[in-house]
Amino acid sequence: MRVLLVEDDDGVANALVDVLAAHGHQPTRVSRGADALTRHRDHDLVLLDLGLPDADGLDVLRKLRRIGSIPVVVLTARGEERMVVRGLRSGADDYLVKPVRMAELLARIEAVARRGRPAAAAADEVRVGDVLVDLRTRRVQVGDRDVELTPKEFDVLAVLAGEVGSAVNRQRLMDEVWGDAYLAVSRSLDVHIAQLRAKLGRPELLVTIRGFGYRFGE
Repeated sequence: MRVLLVEDDDGVANALVDVLAAHGHQPTRVSRGADALTRHRDHDLVLLDLGLPDADGLDVLRKLRRIGSIPVVVLTARGEERMVVRGLRSGADDYLVKPVRMAELLARIEAVARRGRPAAAAADEVRVGDVLVDLRTRRVQVGDRDVELTPKEFDVLAVLAGEVGSAVNRQRLMDEVWGDAYLAVSRSLDVHIAQLRAKLGRPELLVTIRGFGYRFGE
């Protein structure tokens, strides 16, 4: 797995990177919460310390959870029961207290990753009414006509089509399309949704969920 290690202690980080790499994982170490928010999309799991120099680790965890569902394992020296409870309630998939046995850490990471794997591969094509979205070829048809979309327009539609019939929040859309929900300009998303509605000619299929995000499908 591609593991993003968020740890500001060089000694701890170096030891963890060595162990993860020795067991076939691809670790990347960063030391700040801001780095976790900008780089998590390139990884399969986040190993998160709570004592970071630029942010409280629990705040970073909550922001990651608002964006999406990447597995997060907390690894921290904060072992008080109330902190464990707060961490799990904030969205951690597991919570480990330092010092931790490396064999246990590896087993916990693998268990969390197994729980997060989808049961089946997502469909390559999504059809809603007479709109067909081919996620593999990036082709969109409405009835018998092809619809030309810009790369970003298709990316927005693809995220929504991947969750057809379900509401997708704005932060997740911005994070997946622009790379970081905390740097992307929110207005850009609204503009792209408006362009999609106009090009598809089926505005009723791109539903605004007020105060939350959007849904593709009636």
